Amino acid sequence: MLYLTLSIIAIGIVTACIGWFSYRKGGSADVVQPTADCATCTGENEKCEMDCKLEAAVKEIEYFDDEELDAYKGRPADGYTDDEAGEFEYILETMRPEEVADWCRSLVMRGINLPDQVKDEAIMIINDMKR
Repeated sequence: MLYLTLSIIAIGIVTACIGWFSYRKGGSADVVQPTADCATCTGENEKCEMDCKLEAAVKEIEYFDDEELDAYKGRPADGYTDDEAGEFEYILETMRPEEVADWCRSLVMRGINLPDQVKDEAIMIINDMKR
């Protein structure tokens, strides 16, 4: 029992020392520092894409004058009627193309699935913006 207690204490001391030295060298692991501007990520650099996804996950949710879509939270993408999908399509068609990717991120962060009827159009707009 004594050896077990001493081993746990020794592991704690070693872990504390490693953490302290890492902190002093500026190696804080919980700070996300993107390597590039996310607007310039083309999909060819996986590190850039991953950094941008991490950055997007910690940003606040942005609304695009679409609060009425919160009623569809948790609905599966294939569970929308054409009229319901039309609400999403209307919002998609009234926004600027450079806002579409952020809008889709906003929907995901709010737990709203984009209807299947609208996905192709949204993806085409996002891909056109990356060119």
